[in-house]
Formats: sequence, structure tokens, C-alpha cells
Amino acid sequence: MKTQPNVLAIVLAGGEGKRLFPLTEDRAKPAVPFGGTYRLIDFVLSNLVNAGFLKIAVLTQYKSHSLDRHISQAWNLSGPTSQYIASVPAQQRRGKRWYNGSADAIVQSLNLIYDEKPDYVIVFGADHVYRMDPSQMVADHIASGKACTVAGIRVPRMEATAFGVIDADEEGTITSFLEKPADPPGTPDDPDAAYASMGNYVFTTEDLISALLEDEQNQESQHDMGGDIIPYFVEREEAHVYDFSANEIPGSTERDQGYWRDVGTLDSYYEAHMDLISVHPVFNLYNSAWPIHTTDDSNLPPAKFVQGGIAQSSMVAPGSIISGGTVRNSVVSSDVHIDEGATVEGSVLLPGVHIGKGAVVRHAILDKNVYVREGEIIGVDRTRDESRFKVSAGGVVVVGKNEVV
Repeated sequence: MKTQPNVLAIVLAGGEGKRLFPLTEDRAKPAVPFGGTYRLIDFVLSNLVNAGFLKIAVLTQYKSHSLDRHISQAWNLSGPTSQYIASVPAQQRRGKRWYNGSADAIVQSLNLIYDEKPDYVIVFGADHVYRMDPSQMVADHIASGKACTVAGIRVPRMEATAFGVIDADEEGTITSFLEKPADPPGTPDDPDAAYASMGNYVFTTEDLISALLEDEQNQESQHDMGGDIIPYFVEREEAHVYDFSANEIPGSTERDQGYWRDVGTLDSYYEAHMDLISVHPVFNLYNSAWPIHTTDDSNLPPAKFVQGGIAQSSMVAPGSIISGGTVRNSVVSSDVHIDEGATVEGSVLLPGVHIGKGAVVRHAILDKNVYVREGEIIGVDRTRDESRFKVSAGGVVVVGKNEVV
């Protein structure tokens, strides 16, 4: 029987997500709903589970109740096995403090590593939208012989100024790691492309522990995985880049192969939803060969369209009723009601939203349980919208959870 390496996956899910406010006013960023029926954390957990990594610790901190509940309900691995997906809150194991950075979160959770005794540790972020087979990255890490591997995605070089950028030699050894450089370095085989860090890492366990413990004693460190731990390995020539474009996913198409979206801002969150609804989507949620798992909504009835209600170029989740209203180019989550004469265009409606008769909603994100009264207008008059709601740099109107408009 083939022996698999013992791998522990750690998912960093304590992010506050200030740039996604008001969607993060009442929840952690990884718990933000996405794509009608999912939450952001479902993407990284699906990638890990589909790849066969079933020892997963999710480190939480900020407003984690809905995230903890989602993990316990949607990601429960039952049975007498060593498999688990566990939500792990900040435990103050190394002093009376909360997490002071992503590296500090792992330091305060070293008991998980000591108990599991893995050969390798995967450290992934919890709030990106993508498909990836992490087992291919682990195999590449082992083959490299390095202590650390960083997943890099190729982006146009001058667009890489918003990311941590990896400079590597032809063998894949990282020679520098630059945070948001004004003049990003090109890749060895393409001077017009750059490696942007995806925030996904694989470590050989003993090397990771040594780096974390040394960083803990450094008073000048920000205790950040990307800002401090990765440069630690780069300086020692022990960091390797994994080219995400080489990752092969069953069922993927040429159009969505290599898709990755950091949804850290309201505009990127909105644009990622718009990526879902074209005839040939940039990101395909319907790939059954590498499914994105979440809570089973089989207890909800199918979406219903009555009294001439229609939806065009849109996704409509179970439990929703469009009664005489019109939906275009939008993502409608579960249990949404759209009344007679209402129009929704280019918008993202999260669960429980109710759009009253004759109301108009355009270019907007409505959080859970928002109620738009009869005849109300959102996304038409920007000056009026800015006096009432958050409006993103790209002009997306965002209405917070439970608001009555």
C-alpha cells in the first residue's frame, strides 16, 4: 500500500476584513457568504478535502460565531477515524494576548503540530476564491528539497504592484520576496509576467517550528507569515516557488484554469460574483469533478418564478421566490423574495433579502435580511446613496445586514 506523507493543514481564518465592511461588521471575513450558497472558507476547505488532506485546523479569532457554526454544521467529519476539520479559537497558550499576526497565530497553536507530528504543514488563507489541488504543491515541495514552498500566480508584471511579489531563479529558488514593489521583477521565462504570492505555503515541519520560535523572540517582527517567516527562509535560500499555472484540476476548462481571486475589497468581491454568471463563466461553480462543498440546502424548496417573474443571466439559489419581478445579471442567494414590479440588475443579494413591490436595485450588494421597501431605489442616485450607505471606489452600493431601506 502506498504510504502518504503525514500532512497537517492549518487554515488562517482570523482575519477582520476591514476593507469588506459592512459585510464584516457582524462576521469574520472567511464567513462572508459568496456565490449564492457558499461562504468564502468553503473554497479552501473544498480544495484540501478534494485533495485528500483531512486533518485540518481552522484558526479563528475575529467575530467567529457564524464561522464556527458553519464549520461544525457543513464540515463535520464523523466516525472513528483520525480525520477532522476543527475550528480552533485563540487560546492564549503563550501569554495573556490575542493573535498578534498570522505567524503568532500558529505559534500560539503549536500544540496542534506537536500533537499531530506531521511531516509537512500546509498553511493556507481562508478568503480566496479558486480551485487548487494542494497535493500537487506538496509533491513539488518534497521534490524541491527546500524548507518552504510559496504558491505563486502569474499576473501581468505591472499589475503585481498590489501583491507580495516573488523573484525566483530558473530552478525555482526564491531570491527575494518584495511587498508591493513599484517595479516588480519578471519571471525567469517571461519578463512581462510576475509571480504574485497567493498566501498559500507548504513547510517541512521542523523548519517551520524553528522559524516560528525564532520569530517569536524578535521584538522588531510583525509576526506575519508573508512579511516575516517567508523572508526568513528566503535569506537562507530555503524557499521555493510553486507555479500555480502548473496545477491541474479535473474538469477544468481552458477558460477557468488557473482562476484565483483575492476578494479582499468590496469591488473585488462584487467582480468575483460577476465572474460567475456569464454563459461561459470565468469561474465555473458547476465542475462536479472538483466540487465546492458547503451546507446541504436540500431542505429548501427549489427557486420559484411566478406571476411573470423572470431571471436573465443570473444565478438563483434554492428557496427564493421571484414574484412578478425581474432579475438581470445578478447572483441571488437562498430565501430571497422579489415582489411584483421590482427590478434587480447587476447585483448580489445575500440570504433572506426581500425586495418590495416596484423597488429598483442596481449595481449593489445587499447583506443578509435586508428589506427594501415598496418603491425604494438603490444604485440610481449616487449622491443619495452615499448619504445612506457605503459606496465602494467602483461605485457598488453596499447595504449592511438587517437594514430596512
